[in-house]
Amino acid sequence: MKRIIRLNIYIALVLGMALTSGCSKYLDIVPKGRKMPTTLADFEALVRDEYGNHRYPHLQAIYLLNDRFERTEALNFNPLSKANYMWQEGENRITYNNSDESAYYTAYAAISNYNLLVQYAPEATEATDAERKMLVAQAKLGRAMHYFLLVNYYADTYEASSAATKLSVPLIESADIGAPYQQVTIQEMYDYIIRNVTEALPDLPLEGATILHGSKGAAHAFLARVYLQMGDYDKALASANDALAQNDQLFDWVAYYNSYKAQIDEPGVYPSLPSPRAYDFVENYIFGHEDATYSKREYNIRTDRAARFEAGDASFLSRWKLRTIGTDTYYYSIMTGRFNDGGITTSEVYLIKAECLARQEDWPGAMQALNAVRVKRILPAQYTPLSAATTDEAIGYIRRTKESGTLFSIVAFGDMRRFNKEPQYARTLTKTENGNALSLAPGSHMWTMPFPQGAINNPGNGTIHQNVNQ
Repeated sequence: MKRIIRLNIYIALVLGMALTSGCSKYLDIVPKGRKMPTTLADFEALVRDEYGNHRYPHLQAIYLLNDRFERTEALNFNPLSKANYMWQEGENRITYNNSDESAYYTAYAAISNYNLLVQYAPEATEATDAERKMLVAQAKLGRAMHYFLLVNYYADTYEASSAATKLSVPLIESADIGAPYQQVTIQEMYDYIIRNVTEALPDLPLEGATILHGSKGAAHAFLARVYLQMGDYDKALASANDALAQNDQLFDWVAYYNSYKAQIDEPGVYPSLPSPRAYDFVENYIFGHEDATYSKREYNIRTDRAARFEAGDASFLSRWKLRTIGTDTYYYSIMTGRFNDGGITTSEVYLIKAECLARQEDWPGAMQALNAVRVKRILPAQYTPLSAATTDEAIGYIRRTKESGTLFSIVAFGDMRRFNKEPQYARTLTKTENGNALSLAPGSHMWTMPFPQGAINNPGNGTIHQNVNQ
C-alpha cells in the first residue's frame, strides 16, 4: 500500500494533477527513469500544488446568495444553478446534482493530498525533524480549511443544541485507497477541524515559504473564523487578536481608486485594472481561489446586490462598472488577475474582532475595529466614523461591510446561514426577476446543498446520507 501511495504522489508532482483516490489506472508500475518522491522537496511540492490544493469552489452558494449576475439563457443550461439562483424551493436539487460537482470533488482531492502528507512527510529525507513537522502542520491546516468549506456547504450550520445529532460530511483521514470512513456529526467535524489546527500551530512558521504555505497567522485567523461560526465569541476574539499580532496591514482601496480614477470614470470604457488581491496582497494570511487559478475577471454582480455596498466604497468602484447589454443591466467586472476568495485576509479578521466585541457589548471597541477597515475603503467625501449604542446597531454596520468584503467567499454564505439562526438577525432575501417577486426565507432547506449523486451512488468504503430532502 505504501508503494501505491507514493506513486500517487509521483503522479501528482509530475503531471501537475490533483490526487484522487480513484486514479487506479496509474498504479501499475513506476515509469522508467523517474525518481520516487522521498525528499522534503518532493513532498513540499505537493503543498504548493495551487490548482489541486488551494481551490475552494462553492459556486452554488454564490448563486443562492444572488451575489453573481447570471443571464437567464445561461441558467437554462444548468437546472441546479437555476434552482438555486431563482430560489425554486419546489425543485428537486438532488436529482439535478447528478454530475461531478466541483465543491465536493475538489475538496476531497485536496484532503487526500493532505492526508498523504500527514502520513508520509514524517519519512522525508534530506530534512530536519523541524522541517518535517512543519510540512505536516501545513497539511493539517490545509485539510481543516477544506473540511470547513464542506461542512458549511453540505451540512446544516452549526448550532450547539443540535450539532451532536445532525450529520455533516464524510471524515477521511487516510490516503490509502479503499480506506474506510464515517460520515460524522457536525460537532465531531468542528472538533476535528479545531484539533487539526491547534495541533499544527506549534510547528507552523511565522511566515510560509510562499503565500500558499500555512503560517501561525493563517492558523490563528482560520481559528477565529471557525469559532465565530460556532458562536464562541471569546475564543474567536482571542484568535483574531493572535492573528492581527502577526499581520494587521490593510490595503488602501481609496488610494487604489484614485490612481485609476480616470480610466474608471471614462464613459463607455470598461478597463482591465490589475487585481491587487493576488499573491502579494498585503492583507493575505494564506491564499486560495474560489475556483480557477488563471488570470480572469471577477464575477459580474446584480444591480440589487451592488446597492448593498456602502456609498463611496472605493473597493466597489474599483472593481465593477454599470453596463447594459441588450435587455441586461448589471455591474461588469473591470478588474483582472487573481483574487484571494478562498484564503484568509486581515480585513476579515478585523471584522471578526469587531463582531465579537459587539457581542460583548464593547461597542466603541467594535466600531474602532470596523472603522479601521472602512477608512481604507470609503472615499473621504462619504466617510464618517461610525458609532453604535446597541449590539444590534453595531452588528448591522459590521455585517454590511463584511458581506461586501467577503463577497464570493464561503464566509459570506456561512455568515448568512449563522445569522439566519438568530431571529433578530434573520433575513428573508427578496428580488424581482422577469416581473416576478421572489423570496428565500431564512429557514429554507435550500441553505444546505445536496451531495452530488456520484458520491451517493459510489460511496466507496463507507455510507453517505443526504442532509436535505431536495
